[in-house]
Amino acid sequence: MVLIRSTLFFLYFALITVVIFIGCLPALAMERHAAVHASRIWSRLTLWGLKYLAGLDYEVRGKIPADGMLIASKHMCLWDSLALYLVLYDPAAVLKRELLNIPFYGWYIRKAGVIAIDRGGHASALRKMAAEARTAFASGRSVLIFPEGTRKSPDAPPDYKPGVAGLYGQLDAPCVPVALNSGVFWTGWMGLIKKPGKIVLEFLEPIPPGLKRQDFMAILQERIETATTRLVAEGRQLLAREGAL
Repeated sequence: MVLIRSTLFFLYFALITVVIFIGCLPALAMERHAAVHASRIWSRLTLWGLKYLAGLDYEVRGKIPADGMLIASKHMCLWDSLALYLVLYDPAAVLKRELLNIPFYGWYIRKAGVIAIDRGGHASALRKMAAEARTAFASGRSVLIFPEGTRKSPDAPPDYKPGVAGLYGQLDAPCVPVALNSGVFWTGWMGLIKKPGKIVLEFLEPIPPGLKRQDFMAILQERIETATTRLVAEGRQLLAREGAL
């Protein structure tokens, strides 16, 4: 049953992706918020399909941050980007530059105003990322970053990169850590299997600005990893009760 429902969702996801990406092409010639609106429609339709076709819902815990914050989230699968883009209205997401080269998808995220970073650019890339983040902050947007730089499986050891500390120091704003357990339910080769249940996205206690780099990184990792371990265990218990492990 899980495979059948996952396949139905995949077909639905492919269909809405084609329809939205082609049907909303005029948004690319309009002001930035038109692309933001198109992207939010795509995210909303995707999450609807997950709930009603694959039986995979989600829950948001904690206080949703106001605009103008630094958001640092655990990252396990595509779901994280979709959900955070809906829950946080119009964040400036830090993404790897290669994503801009994907036809249609790359066009929309570029127009929507992401912060694209060259992961091989070292110091110059970090300076560019910080400058674009300050511009986003000045316009009232939050900045969303995945501190480990890539997706991680639920059991992978943490590997936090220095970019988040650079943004924290440059922006002089509170940082809201985010934990989640999406990787427990979004599994299989290329994430094709969607197990029924409820993903939890949890906003944790904000870290105040002004801490030393090493202190900030230690607190950030401890909060995210502790909460993520708890949520992953909770998700696996739910799957075990449902016999979907």
